[in-house]
Amino acid sequence: MKNILEAPFIKEISDITANMYRLGWDERNGGNISYLLTEKEVSEYLDITKVIREIPLGFQADEIVLNKYFLVTGTGKYFKNVKGDPENNLGIVRISNKGDKAELLWGYKDGGKFTSEFPAHLMSHAARLKVDPLNRIVMHTHPTYTICMGACLPTDEKIFTRKLWKSNTEAVVVFPEGIGVLPCMICGTNEIGEATAEKMKTFRLVSWTNHGIYGVGHNIDEAFGLIETVEKTAQIYMLTLGHVVNEIPDEVIIGLAKLWNLKMMPGVIDEK
Repeated sequence: MKNILEAPFIKEISDITANMYRLGWDERNGGNISYLLTEKEVSEYLDITKVIREIPLGFQADEIVLNKYFLVTGTGKYFKNVKGDPENNLGIVRISNKGDKAELLWGYKDGGKFTSEFPAHLMSHAARLKVDPLNRIVMHTHPTYTICMGACLPTDEKIFTRKLWKSNTEAVVVFPEGIGVLPCMICGTNEIGEATAEKMKTFRLVSWTNHGIYGVGHNIDEAFGLIETVEKTAQIYMLTLGHVVNEIPDEVIIGLAKLWNLKMMPGVIDEK
């Protein structure tokens, strides 16, 4: 059996959480990540027949994630500590065949459990897997300028998307489908998880007003890159708020979409 601490997925999540903390996106115990793993990946490092303990999920998981394996950041854990102590700050769980429990196979060594937003993650995983079977990552974080931008705009995803697209030419190229937006809600609840999952049927990015953002992807780089592009663009928007002279013309955004053969979110840019 290989050393789990040498597993590529442990190294990946350790590196990205350290980077996200360094960027100031995940203060204290803010933020959480879940990483869908294959049985083959897990079985190279763990005896998958040995369940340490069962942890109730607090909701009924969709059948598409039953018996699936997830690497998940822990509740109350700081991203800055993951790299130095993965076994306390991370866990690998398998969703039970009834969908009501997570079977802990490794991690949460101090008796902890997965993030309180793991139900919301599982709902988003289920929604994305139905439209994109290659999706493996759900990433939630608190990027400063994205939160600022949400506080300054109505909770309208077409307006939010337009402001981003008009602020940075990379924006429409990276997320042509736009960005979903939710109003301020109580986090850590099934209600916000269900609302996020509904948006995930259309978007790979969902802004939680006054709180942060959810991003998904085939791998950690893709999910991080989506959020990184939103945050950079939101920073541009906020730093130039009320002073813009050279806004990106609609025809340039349309031209970029045609150049890269992108299917843009309808109703944001008026194609003349």
